[in-house]
Amino acid sequence: MESSKTTHSWDKNNRWSEELELLKSIIIKTELVETTKWGGIVYVLNGKNVLGIGGFKNYFTIWFFNGVLLQDKKKILVNAQEGVTKSLRQLRFSSKEEVDEAAVLEYIHEAIANEKQGKNSKPQKKEPIVSELLQKELDADANLADAFLKFSPYKQYEFLEYVETAKRKETKRSRIEKIKPMIKENIGLNDKYR
Repeated sequence: MESSKTTHSWDKNNRWSEELELLKSIIIKTELVETTKWGGIVYVLNGKNVLGIGGFKNYFTIWFFNGVLLQDKKKILVNAQEGVTKSLRQLRFSSKEEVDEAAVLEYIHEAIANEKQGKNSKPQKKEPIVSELLQKELDADANLADAFLKFSPYKQYEFLEYVETAKRKETKRSRIEKIKPMIKENIGLNDKYR
């Protein structure tokens, strides 16, 4: 497999270029194919994302898209955001000397084997959210309620989550005021990003 020399957004400061080249020189020994997704370097097997590499402020990393399924015998995988990140796991390094090629290849080969076997982590079902404040607004305004019900359950959930993740009641109210015109105009909360 060929490796590109392109600088990607996953190393904005170009701080880790040598280190990322080291990781690429290890990954190139496998059957994974390098591609660019989301402005970063991602390695795929039969079109399925297996791992990616990148440089951040204090470390460079290999992340495994289904890392939660890896056995992690060496106990070196990191969950980037406990409670938020479900499947992704990382091998983090702060210097080239920390990179143990044999260990890295062991993890990569296990990830490849999992992909070949069709092992995937299943997304957890989200708990239904009930927003009393939003429900009061919907009950008080039939047009708003009708418009809200026209959204798919997924988009309804986005609105509910947006309101209920606010900690203060005042913030919840201001978020409701912000989304009311969006709902009436049939604009989803995250439509501008899609």
